[in-house]
Formats: sequence, structure tokens, C-alpha cells
Amino acid sequence: MPNFRDHIPADLPQEVFTDLVNMPGCRIERILSRGQTSPESGWYDQDEHEWVLLLEGASELTFEDGEVVRLGPGDYLNIPAHRRHRVSWTDPEQTSVWLAVFYG
Repeated sequence: MPNFRDHIPADLPQEVFTDLVNMPGCRIERILSRGQTSPESGWYDQDEHEWVLLLEGASELTFEDGEVVRLGPGDYLNIPAHRRHRVSWTDPEQTSVWLAVFYG
């Protein structure tokens, strides 16, 4: 039986994205971050809506309109399609474990 907490590496030099479900109209992804951020040069501008839940760790999302949202364990957020955003900070001392649901 797969477990959401399986295969979380002790060393995390880059973010790890793992599709858990990928089907037409819905994708569910686990994201692992430790100190990583989105590239400075761009914003996520997705065709899908994204519902994200931070299960462990701490992180911060910045939106193009200037809104900054700090997330801790249990915090979740729905990001409408084409709302430009980026991951501006993740805790470098602990792994941030995200559950992201992308839907049409």
C-alpha cells in the first residue's frame, strides 16, 4: 500500500514533484521543498485551478498583485487558474510537504 510519507529523502537539493493521480481534468501531486523557491525570472501562470495544502514545514507564496500568503502545517489555499504566483520562501531547516490538486 503506498503511503504519502514514503520516499521523503533526507537530502533535498532540489524540489521533488510526484504525480499521485493524473487523469483528464484532475491531477494530484506531492511536492517536497526545503529552502527552494520559484525561479526569480517568472511566475506560475497555470491553465488549471490549484488547491494546495501544506502538511508539514513552512512556506510563503507571493502573488503578482503583491499579496503574500504564509503557510504552516494544515493551511490550504485555492489558487484560481491564471492567478500568477510564485513560491517565494520555503523553510531551509525542514522539509515542506505539499499536497496539490490541479483541476479544470
